[in-house]
Amino acid sequence: MSELVQFSLGNRLKIKGNIQTVGIIGCGSVGQVITRLIAQYGLDVVFLDVSEQRIREIFADIEKQLDDVIAHWGITPSEKKLILSRIQGTTKMADLKNCELVIETISSRQKGTLLELRQDLFRKVEKVVSDETIISSDLSTLMISDLASVLKHPERAIGLHFIEPIDKTHIVEVVKGLKTTDEVYEKVERFLRMINRRAVLVNESPGNISTRILIPLINEACELLMEGVASVSDIDETMKETTGYIYGPFEIADRIGLDKILKYMDNLYQEFGDKKYKASPIIKRLVRANYLGVQTGKGFYTYEENMRPVGNTISCTIIN
Repeated sequence: MSELVQFSLGNRLKIKGNIQTVGIIGCGSVGQVITRLIAQYGLDVVFLDVSEQRIREIFADIEKQLDDVIAHWGITPSEKKLILSRIQGTTKMADLKNCELVIETISSRQKGTLLELRQDLFRKVEKVVSDETIISSDLSTLMISDLASVLKHPERAIGLHFIEPIDKTHIVEVVKGLKTTDEVYEKVERFLRMINRRAVLVNESPGNISTRILIPLINEACELLMEGVASVSDIDETMKETTGYIYGPFEIADRIGLDKILKYMDNLYQEFGDKKYKASPIIKRLVRANYLGVQTGKGFYTYEENMRPVGNTISCTIIN
């Protein structure tokens, strides 16, 4: 371990040392991948969720993910045991008290940015953690300064956006708020290097880089589909072949979740008023039919139990 270095953040708040234990609030699909990633690189994780039943379900999901990695020769069964041993689940906010970094990753199908809910979580976190703890949120269309405004130490808050697919994307968008200090950013940057990720510093703006570019791309792909220019699979294959993307626009939409994509579209359209962010009718129809993508087994594609797309797409059925 490198020598501890103490950074000054004013008279009251001190940020020092490296991050060894990370708290995750809300361990849905995104939170699970982040939890697994952090534990895989030797750090401890404490995740907070709503019930003991939900905690058991989360551990079962993470085990399945690790088994899939084993099947692809990514890790050994012994490494799986070590990873799981570094993860603790809890329903009590107080169990986050020893975390040097807490990341809010709650997911909800409610409309909007859930600003008040997230602000309330930030308040509760600050009450139980030390003055040295960094408080963060996995931001897509929300402003970290809005969340930090409720903290006694807003300078400790910073945004982290783990870009889908999280396990294959080696950059993380790091968003400094109006009062975030350079010392906090530097500590987070070191943490990301520890988990084999590179920080991309983003000036605060709804959608950051990735979401603001991705949403118009998905909308334009939907326009091509509605005009009958090409099929879902052909549009995806063309984009992957010509750009080097891991996934095409419909595949990544299914992986993120079409309900989340719709929320991103609505939030960005409300923020900027630009037509390129206005949700495509196809997205709305799929969400209404509960065709949300990988999570429900149906979206632009139909998925097997291993969550790989199979057969013909179903989007034309929904459109017609």
